[in-house]
Amino acid sequence: MVLPHPESDLSMNLMVLGTDILKFLKGQKNQFTLIENVLSDFLKRDSRRNVDMFLNALSFLFCFGLVEQRDYKIRLVPQKKIPQQGKLFE
Repeated sequence: MVLPHPESDLSMNLMVLGTDILKFLKGQKNQFTLIENVLSDFLKRDSRRNVDMFLNALSFLFCFGLVEQRDYKIRLVPQKKIPQQGKLFE
């Protein structure tokens, strides 16, 4: 489990940075988007952010299978509906 340090600034936490990327990609409606566009939006949100933070957050999302990449573009992985389990004792 990834636990942030109690005295750290949560706005600069890897998980929070990843959610900002996810919010931007969610607005793109599952279309592939240039990484540069995502990076520019990421950097505009806070002046303390840098490219290394972006790449770390993007790698974090990729490891969990939340984003997919094609050429120089990324998008959210479309969510598949999980079928509901039938009732066992009906």
